[in-house]
Amino acid sequence: MSLHNLTPAEGSIKKGKRIARGEGSGKGGTATRGHNGQKSRSGYSKKIGFEGGQMPLQRRVPKFGFTNINRKEYQGINLEKLQSLVDSGKITDTVNLDILITNRLARKNDLIKILGNGELKAKLNITVHKFTATAKAAIEAAGGEVVTL
Repeated sequence: MSLHNLTPAEGSIKKGKRIARGEGSGKGGTATRGHNGQKSRSGYSKKIGFEGGQMPLQRRVPKFGFTNINRKEYQGINLEKLQSLVDSGKITDTVNLDILITNRLARKNDLIKILGNGELKAKLNITVHKFTATAKAAIEAAGGEVVTL
């Protein structure tokens, strides 16, 4: 067997309709497109959301709210996640951006915020962009140090 004599499995391929190949084919004349109108022409495509001239839903529904262009998006990391990394031996005593990136908890351009979910038993010196009040209290209660970038 080689590339030049490969064939598809029996019954896996249907013979296509030969459209617009003369009247004798049974699919000539209008080529199964019906008569006249925009849809019978080549190159036809209707716009997304077009409802036949009726006011489209996207324009009928009232708009509300706004998007703040100055919003800063933070990558949240819970204390329980940090504790699990300590338990697995991936973190020893300091936590900074480089360590979080190597452990795939954040990307290099992310702003990082430590969240207070879970409990932290290890003494860690953490240096990131933001902390919640509960996270800060939990880290200091465990004997750790909090440094904001």
